Amino acid sequence: MAANDVAVNLELEEEVLKRLEGKFVNISDPEKKRQLVSEVAKTIAPSTSQEEIGAITEDIDNLSPLTELLDNESIEDIMVNSTRNIFVYDSNKGQTNSNERIDDTGNLNRLVSKMKLYATNSTANGNILDVHLPTKSRANIISSPYGYDITIRNFRKAPYSVIDLINKGTLDYSIAARLWLYMDGFKVRPANILIGGMPAAGKTTLLNSLFSFFRPEQRIVTIEETYELDTSTQENCVNLETSEDMPLETLVKNTLRMRPDMIIIGEVRGEEANDMITAMNIGKIVMGTIHASSARDIINRLQHSPMNVPKDILQVIDALIVLSQVYRNGVPTRKIVQMSEISGIETQVLLSDLYRFDYKTYKASPILPSVTYRDTLSQLIGVPPPDILAEERVRAMILEKLNNAGKRSIKEINEAVKMYYDDPEALLKSIGLNNVYPIIRI
Repeated sequence: MAANDVAVNLELEEEVLKRLEGKFVNISDPEKKRQLVSEVAKTIAPSTSQEEIGAITEDIDNLSPLTELLDNESIEDIMVNSTRNIFVYDSNKGQTNSNERIDDTGNLNRLVSKMKLYATNSTANGNILDVHLPTKSRANIISSPYGYDITIRNFRKAPYSVIDLINKGTLDYSIAARLWLYMDGFKVRPANILIGGMPAAGKTTLLNSLFSFFRPEQRIVTIEETYELDTSTQENCVNLETSEDMPLETLVKNTLRMRPDMIIIGEVRGEEANDMITAMNIGKIVMGTIHASSARDIINRLQHSPMNVPKDILQVIDALIVLSQVYRNGVPTRKIVQMSEISGIETQVLLSDLYRFDYKTYKASPILPSVTYRDTLSQLIGVPPPDILAEERVRAMILEKLNNAGKRSIKEINEAVKMYYDDPEALLKSIGLNNVYPIIRI
């Protein structure tokens, strides 16, 4: 039974769902959803009562047996293997069987029809669908011989911040401060960065956390296959999503006409890599993720098919950051395992390693001073290199103070960062760093 104990007319609901496929995208108001259901239901069966419409509307929101899994923030991925079983990836346990299942193909088809209300694109004659669920999670649905297989990337309601990642052991304060410097570049020259790692290494999570460090006036354009990044801290921001008509390569080229300060590419994987490098070459700042297991692997991927970026122009990339899942006592932890800067071109691209994690000892080397990027900033703003490193240490102290004060969300960090950009002394005083002073002012 649904609302007011009125039974759902499943035959009518099925037809309503079919006609409303894709129509709930970007609609969050429950009343607007109910109006759409009412209009379609009345078209199909004019005598449909308001109670029946209410029952259908309520049932449409019921994604059982996935609802509890979607509400569990420790669950990162949900894998529905047709009617056989449902596996999950739990950040605390790794991949496990949830012991839930969808008991028959009829219920599976109905669940998929409900999810199709939020379908953003489809390929292969509708047999592959991408869906943004009301929970903001992303689902991929594919038709298979056994029915449907569904894979859901379950996003946290509050995305991890840089400080959250510090507390989880992904990075430390010194690395976070270096990333802040990369994002900011003293307003003169932020860094071009690629974040590498294998699937589920935490690339997008790290990329998303870096939004805390952007300057408020920056115009940012994000390009993704399906929306994952939370850009709510930025007012001057454009979110683009690829489609069959607008592939990634086309969108990357078009961003150059949009006056961006920063271009963020959700995942670099093909010919758009050349357009990305072109954007860097003409002075645009670009960040993105790429599937790779090391900094050298990132370079190799860029140089070979299908990217085919000429070696001689790769030096416009400033920094390469690599994440990996590291297991200890069977418990997975995501860690930054390598940070490198491109330091030159000879017979191959030269890499300067600033940081490495040792899988055998489970220990990391201290982060070494930036050389190439530091010297670039030093020349551009006319300050000695040691001052840049000293400023980095001040920023590490700021992040530690914010953490100790319980200010850990992306929004709270962003507010403090904006205050530091506007009035650094006021920010330092407000968090108790009374004897610390900003080293560089821009």
